[in-house]
Amino acid sequence: MLNPNLFSSRTDEWSTPQGFFDSLNERFHFTLDPCATSQNAKCLSYFTKAESGLTQKWTGRVFVNPPYGREIGKWVKKAFDESQQNAELVVCLLPARTDTSWWHDYCMTGEIYFVRGRLKFGSAKNSAPFPSAIVCFQRRLGLTKTSC
Repeated sequence: MLNPNLFSSRTDEWSTPQGFFDSLNERFHFTLDPCATSQNAKCLSYFTKAESGLTQKWTGRVFVNPPYGREIGKWVKKAFDESQQNAELVVCLLPARTDTSWWHDYCMTGEIYFVRGRLKFGSAKNSAPFPSAIVCFQRRLGLTKTSC
């Protein structure tokens, strides 16, 4: 039985599976989680909804699992912008929505890694009904593309 909440707008916040995050963190050594709650923060430094990560300056090595609702495009733009201005690296866990404007405008400028299979977010008993991707943004120096 699929979790009906995965198909609804009851929430747009889904906790990153801890094992999945641990694998990414082992590689990237994150210092900031700008899309967190006090219960699911993945880094010592984090912003909650009340602190509005969209309005904060991001620094260091940032892990982003944004709300997957209608505002996701704003989060992806913010991730790209912060990677070019302040943060050393921004790594996003995103639904692989390759038909959207935000995907083409921003994700296609980063490094994209598609996740094999479907993730189980939060306390869901079943996998998400969509594929996921990791998108890495780093500042570009000259014409040389840096690698995550």
